[in-house]
Amino acid sequence: MDEKIQKLLNENQAIAVCPELLGGFATPREPAEIIGGNGEDVLAGTAKVVDRSGTDVTDMYLEGAYITLAKAQEVSATMVVLKENSPSCGSSMIYNGEFKGKKIAGNGVTTALLRKNGIEVTSEENWLL
Repeated sequence: MDEKIQKLLNENQAIAVCPELLGGFATPREPAEIIGGNGEDVLAGTAKVVDRSGTDVTDMYLEGAYITLAKAQEVSATMVVLKENSPSCGSSMIYNGEFKGKKIAGNGVTTALLRKNGIEVTSEENWLL
């Protein structure tokens, strides 16, 4: 954990959430990637999130995104810092859906939903600069 983030948590200026855990996933979990687009496309129903074994886990990603949005609204969050590259949390880059480690420009499902609702999203990489 980054010291800056830990300090915010200790001072009750931030809360920690994991949209994937909120959506019902366990830790560890099988890797998943967005197939057919990005987070906006998943929200629109034109793309899906699939794990490496081929299981469609879109509903769990959507559930986690909506619970995260509710929590952010509950605390009147104006900015959310999420983990880059994730199919849920990526704010500028996500994996391309081929499970070959290749990244493309795009947003994860939770990022897309938060931004759609006026909440600023950045990654841990950009926020800590």
